[in-house]
Amino acid sequence: MLAGAVAAGGALAGRDTALANPYIVVDVKSGQVIEHSDAFRKWYPASLTKLMTAYLAFRALKAGRMTLETPVVMSQRAASAAPSKTFFRAGSQVTLDNALKLLIVKSANDIAIAIAEAVSGSQEAFIAAMNAEAARLGMTSTRFVNPNGLPGKGQYSTARDIALLAVAIKREFPQYSSYFSLEGVDTGKNSYGNYNMLIGRFSGADGMKTGFICASGFNQVSSATRNGRSVVSVVLGEDSLAARTERSAALLQKALTTAGSGVPLARLAPYGDYGADVADISAQICNPQAAKVRSEGRDEAGRMIIKSPYVREMERPPLYSFAGVIPGTEPSPPEPKKAGNAARVTLPAKVAVPVPRPVN
Repeated sequence: MLAGAVAAGGALAGRDTALANPYIVVDVKSGQVIEHSDAFRKWYPASLTKLMTAYLAFRALKAGRMTLETPVVMSQRAASAAPSKTFFRAGSQVTLDNALKLLIVKSANDIAIAIAEAVSGSQEAFIAAMNAEAARLGMTSTRFVNPNGLPGKGQYSTARDIALLAVAIKREFPQYSSYFSLEGVDTGKNSYGNYNMLIGRFSGADGMKTGFICASGFNQVSSATRNGRSVVSVVLGEDSLAARTERSAALLQKALTTAGSGVPLARLAPYGDYGADVADISAQICNPQAAKVRSEGRDEAGRMIIKSPYVREMERPPLYSFAGVIPGTEPSPPEPKKAGNAARVTLPAKVAVPVPRPVN
């Protein structure tokens, strides 16, 4: 949630553009790049990875290998994924339709693995397909090692490459655009709002995906359409959910109100002497001081404060789309072991205390 909107002038007002993190904004129809910075710097995509997972699912639908009613089975491997996740038990099934909702809105890591296995038969085969599709699309500085964006050595992309993927999704699969604009999902047990704070709050916002790990900071791919013109922005490495929202809103607003004269995205020449290393901003993002600053960016009710003239309060409660398991497929919880008349529960010798995770 957000509270307040403070006017600021200029597309990137209040930001030191000399120190700007990677970003790019593109016109979907023409492919024209409207503005960019550090667009070829290698970065951890985090859950923006799930855009490729969705793209491969869409291609499977187009090829007739799956339908939206195809069951997606939660394997033991999928169920054991780290959060953010649905916590559906192994053996549970969801339709591909509901799996896509949970993948994009909840950013569920367990669902990403389950989709990968449903589409390609195994996670390994799916990852190979992800990299093949990246190469076909011209994503020359991208490599995937998993379908969900959890920290993994060797997984990286760039703002330019992610923009190529986002534009491909918008152009090739407009029939599935509604997945990216959902305000929230409800599994029947829990409800989850969309992490994309532009949905329902920025004029014309219609997608797409957010992502976070410590090494990447707060990432976001956003899209908006006004008067028949559709644009996509990619923002990487912001220091908070609010900052990535503000930066995305500024870029989209500029793109929707500026004619632009940039080169086509596919012909944008590489620039910058970044070396082969993938940027890692863990030290700046996941430390007590940074967490304190983020917590201070909320009002007394705990609502996030967005300082942008382009983002408004949602005037009604968000609408939630059902995305639960197929009835009758969720296994019953295991019975506790009993000794005589008393239930006996065996505890592990060491109990791991989970580390609080920022939102995705």
